[in-house]
Amino acid sequence: MALNDFDLVLFGGSGDLAMRKLLPAMYSRHVAGDLPPGARIICVGRHEWSTEDFLETVETTSKPHIKAPAELHYAEFIKRIMYVSLNATDVATYDALVAALRLDDSLTRIYYLATPPHLFSQICDNLSTTGLATPNSRVVLEKPLGRDLASARQINAEVGKVFAESQIYRIDHYLGKETVQNLLALRFGNILFEPLWRREWISDVQITIAEKIGVGNRMGYYDHSGALRDMLQNHLLQLLCIVAMEPPTSISPDAVRDAKLQVLRSLKKFTPTTLSQNIVRGQYRAGHVDGQPVPSYRDEPDAPERSSTETFVALKAEIDTWRWAGVPFYLRTGKRMADRLAEIVVRFKPIPHSIFNQPTSSFQPNSLVIRLQPDEGLSLNLMAKTPGDGMRLKQAELELDFREQFKTPRMDAYERLLLDVLRGQLTLFMRGDELEAAWEWIEPILDYWEQDDNNPTPYTSGTWGPAAASALIGRDGLQWREEVLPAD
Repeated sequence: MALNDFDLVLFGGSGDLAMRKLLPAMYSRHVAGDLPPGARIICVGRHEWSTEDFLETVETTSKPHIKAPAELHYAEFIKRIMYVSLNATDVATYDALVAALRLDDSLTRIYYLATPPHLFSQICDNLSTTGLATPNSRVVLEKPLGRDLASARQINAEVGKVFAESQIYRIDHYLGKETVQNLLALRFGNILFEPLWRREWISDVQITIAEKIGVGNRMGYYDHSGALRDMLQNHLLQLLCIVAMEPPTSISPDAVRDAKLQVLRSLKKFTPTTLSQNIVRGQYRAGHVDGQPVPSYRDEPDAPERSSTETFVALKAEIDTWRWAGVPFYLRTGKRMADRLAEIVVRFKPIPHSIFNQPTSSFQPNSLVIRLQPDEGLSLNLMAKTPGDGMRLKQAELELDFREQFKTPRMDAYERLLLDVLRGQLTLFMRGDELEAAWEWIEPILDYWEQDDNNPTPYTSGTWGPAAASALIGRDGLQWREEVLPAD
């Protein structure tokens, strides 16, 4: 689908996200020939730089994140870029942006707000005041989209005064990952799993996003956010929705988002008892990652001395629907973990009886593993006969590696999502009612922690988190996937 001509305006254009992700993503689409000749990228920031000054920063800060940049392509790409200096909160400085934009209301304008969320409302108001928020404009909102339900509602209301819901793109880069979209294809493009995708056959679902890195240079943001707000409220809940949603009537934006919203509204509400039983929070201590010593969270640069911010969360969720009643969903995320991975594990129920000379306890339940990172792919674990005399069964894997199966170049998540914004395709973006429903379910956890005097449970860096996380799933007679994998 050919793109119409556009101006992409990056607020926070000199920031980390723009340099590491957004400009490299647009470069890749430039090389692929997706961008029309007149497409421009206007980077907005407070620095009083000329475009030449800014391009020097792009050369040293953004270009290293471009995969194998070709000098000819790069020279052509940077001709698309201009820099505009303005104060996002001062409408008087927007004259420079007005002058930079083309006076053509038929032109698509994309305003990407890679800024702190407290600036969203002011930027949108200023765009409206200066006549830049045209009916043919779109606005992209980066997380965090609020700190709680009230602030999320406020963001929705204030941005909604300027832009219609159909113009608002709330971005979650996990939804741009190829494997997440392949999960939709797996469920709704094949007949194989749908009859089994229900409580009668599925034992449990595990969703894990684990990072080896610590908080790095994000302490100023992270210590006021924590793992629950930073990862679970958005990324993990969106993955849960795609796993658990009913078949939508089509792949159209509202059909898919209606189905996801129904999942969020069907999540069983926490009670004081289930809050204490079904949620584990942790904070990493000193340890070793990849054989190298790493400090504790409280010893990271700029860390508060007695911070109670969680760097790990594990919880048990349940969905009150006919399809999923009684099936536990275990969600887990953490920093300084034993490995870097993002995966969804759908485990089926064990066989009821063994006809072989092996007890049923020796049979590993079948499981479907959807890997999002580091290597995208699918594996289906089955029991199979081992070679040789006799009938001895052992677990074996049917493997689908997307890189091996599909030799075509792969798009980064931000590449895919930016293309969808430019095309006006909303399917992979959150709707306002989705955002509020997610916060409504999460908020009791935040309230409980605020009233709880206990600090997060410490866990050693380079492990899989607090032992309490294993106890959480162990109470149901289950284990996290890495606890049942055979040793190498």
